[in-house]
Amino acid sequence: MRERGPSQVQFWLLALLIGIGAGFAALGFRLGIGALQRRIYGADDLTLATMAERLPWYWVLIVPVIGGLIVGLILDRFTPDGRVRAVADVIEGAALEGGRVETREGLASAAASLITLGTGGSSGREGPVVHLAGVVSTAVARRIKASPMTGRDLLGCAVAGAVAASFNAPIAGALFAHEVVLRHFALHAFAPIAISAVAGTVINRLQFGGLTEFDLQQEIDLAFYVELPAFMLLGLVSALVAAAMMKAIFRAEKIGDRVMGRIGWPRWSRPAIAGLLLGLIAIPFPHIIGVGYETTAAALAGHIGLLAAISFAVVKAIAVAITFGGRMGGGIFSPALVMGSLTGLAFGIIATSLLPDISGSVNLYAFAGMGAVGAAVLGAPISTALIVFEMTGDWQTGIAVMTAVSLSSALASRLVHRSFFLTQLENRGVHVAEGPQVWLPHKMRITAIRRPLDAENAPSPDLVRNLLAAGQALTEGTRLDEALREFDRTGAAFLPVIRPPEPSETEEEASDLPDPEIIGVVYHIDALRALNQALAETAAEEHS
Repeated sequence: MRERGPSQVQFWLLALLIGIGAGFAALGFRLGIGALQRRIYGADDLTLATMAERLPWYWVLIVPVIGGLIVGLILDRFTPDGRVRAVADVIEGAALEGGRVETREGLASAAASLITLGTGGSSGREGPVVHLAGVVSTAVARRIKASPMTGRDLLGCAVAGAVAASFNAPIAGALFAHEVVLRHFALHAFAPIAISAVAGTVINRLQFGGLTEFDLQQEIDLAFYVELPAFMLLGLVSALVAAAMMKAIFRAEKIGDRVMGRIGWPRWSRPAIAGLLLGLIAIPFPHIIGVGYETTAAALAGHIGLLAAISFAVVKAIAVAITFGGRMGGGIFSPALVMGSLTGLAFGIIATSLLPDISGSVNLYAFAGMGAVGAAVLGAPISTALIVFEMTGDWQTGIAVMTAVSLSSALASRLVHRSFFLTQLENRGVHVAEGPQVWLPHKMRITAIRRPLDAENAPSPDLVRNLLAAGQALTEGTRLDEALREFDRTGAAFLPVIRPPEPSETEEEASDLPDPEIIGVVYHIDALRALNQALAETAAEEHS
């Protein structure tokens, strides 16, 4: 397998094993959060807000601070940038790293996120779980020396197993891997990814049975066809809510960077500061603590009033922004579900009060809003809608949900850079959203296409020196996109490649530096040929 790559049967076996491994990783992460919450708050996420109301205010205040301090120390010790790894890093690994993700940083991120969610952070569990599953597939890919294509497929299997196990949603888990991480629906990857998703679901059901995440507890009125314009409007409102939440998170991250730079405190203190702010908010609004399933379930059941739903949504968005801005860890999808259910419930209360004779249940609006905001945040309308269906077990309201989801996804993609994850990558200078024609040349280096000076078809030394004297040259290690821009600027057929001399420490030494060493040349036609070959290989992978 290490010499020739896995056969189809071997790959399906690997998919099964990775799905099981990812399923146990997701299950262990979920049980770990619950155990920590019960130890600290005396309740798990389904009753956490209710129990927190009964605790002393100083306990609710101090626990997130202690958790943030531990998170900061973990990230400071085990990551170079003090940042938690999550879904965006898995997308980057699939696109640029041959399906590999960071192992040490990923394990540290999982530990930090578990502590965050167990001690009062306001985020979700799917982000660190997806990256943790990527660590599992990366270990396998390195063990068998997998090619980039095989590594990406293994990563997709791990993601499918983790999402399926985390939400008890096998169909959505498989589609999430295709739609969000691999960003294609190639037929060759579908079967192994489906196998992993089923394996992850089995792991979940061995522990929790076949129960859905949310019990709607009542039959939703299906006579809603005259209400479709209202669901279209809900989709647009949900897009605005999703965009506001995402922009608040990105703004909070920038504010956090600026504040930490001004006060000069060590970076490990940043999560503790965020924890203090969360503790202050949690005293009057304990629903912000943890994943937020209790609030989501109450909204879907219609047990929250209009003013409470609006205020809860606003405070939750602030808490999520503080959690991410403070680099405490966790995912974005569960907070999006909370925000969506509250938004849909508030919208439904208003809509049904304005037109009571033709309106259905407010629960249906909460249901549709949950899917609409979630889809807008993830940029994944198909898998998000299916996650919502599988988490509730209600497949009869698909028209309302898909109406809201389609419009929210369309509008939100214009307000942010395609999705929350792709915007995160764009802010880091990773241009995955534009497609392989942009990120492939950014990834490739000219080293592979450099011709030596003594090659049979190399240009004459005089021509090379003339170009160098005119300032037309590439440095060793230049990326292909930079080289192509230089060819466009100069109009040259080839450019010399130089190795700059080592930088000097004094002006006197600088004046004595030798001329740059010419180590080869790169032809424009070779650069174009390399890019065309890479694009052809990518297209073949995506359509095989």
